[in-house]
Amino acid sequence: MNASNKSTTLFGIPKLPARYGTLVMPLLLSIFMTCIVSLISTLKSIGMSPQLISKWLGAWGVSWLIAFPVLLLVLPVVRKATAALVRAA
Repeated sequence: MNASNKSTTLFGIPKLPARYGTLVMPLLLSIFMTCIVSLISTLKSIGMSPQLISKWLGAWGVSWLIAFPVLLLVLPVVRKATAALVRAA
């Protein structure tokens, strides 16, 4: 049995049904992207200061609250634009 057929995740949690993929992918993408971008922006703004973690987490929270719904709205448009630019396999 290969890894894609396993019915649980790394931590033993049952995998979600495939229909949730349209929500899980933008959720994970928004978490990782906002984490990285807000950290870089916060570092550039205040540098390595004692308030870095608290400022970064605040910036990350606000940016994620905006990014996740925006991703849900624009992802169908981006998929159509991609399909218009890329040949089908």
